[in-house]
Amino acid sequence: MTSFLRRHASLLVIGAIASLGAAALWQRDGGPAVGRALYHAWELFLFIAPSLLAGMLLAAALRQLMSPGALARWMGAESGWFGLAVATLAGMLTPGGPMAAFPLVLVLAGAGADRGALVAYITSWTLNGFQRVLVYEAPLLGPGFAILRVVITLPMPLLAGWIARRLPIAWEPPK
Repeated sequence: MTSFLRRHASLLVIGAIASLGAAALWQRDGGPAVGRALYHAWELFLFIAPSLLAGMLLAAALRQLMSPGALARWMGAESGWFGLAVATLAGMLTPGGPMAAFPLVLVLAGAGADRGALVAYITSWTLNGFQRVLVYEAPLLGPGFAILRVVITLPMPLLAGWIARRLPIAWEPPK
C-alpha cells in the first residue's frame, strides 16, 4: 500500500483537487456546468494526447536502443564539466514541450546520466530551448534581446547541474 501511495501520490492529490472542484462547481452551477467542464477536459486531453504519445514512443525507442550505462561516459557522475555541457547542449536542442522532454529525462537517467546532468538538461531545456528562442523571443522581442537573454542564462544549467552533484541528497532513477 505504501509503494502504491508513493508511486501515485501526485495522481491522488490531483484527483482529490479535481473532485473538490467538480463538487464546488456542481453546488454553484449544477450538473450541466460539470458536464461542460468534463467536455473541455476531454478536448484538452485529445489536444495533448498526440504529443504525449509521441514523447512516450520516442522515450521507449531510445530506451531500447541505449544499453544501461551507455551514457555514463558522456553524462555520468565522472564526466565532470564536460557532461554538464553535453546535457546543457542536449537540453537546448530538445524540441517540444514537457511531454517530450520529461520522458527523455527518464531514458537518460536509465542510460547512465547522473542527477547533475539531468538537472542541467531540464534547466537548459526550460531556459534556452531553441524552439522558444526562435518561435517566441526573437520574433516578438527582437534578435538582440533573444541573444542577450540566452548569453546571460547560458551558464545557469551548468551551475544548477554542478550544485545538484554536490548536494548530499540520495536519489535513484525510477526503474
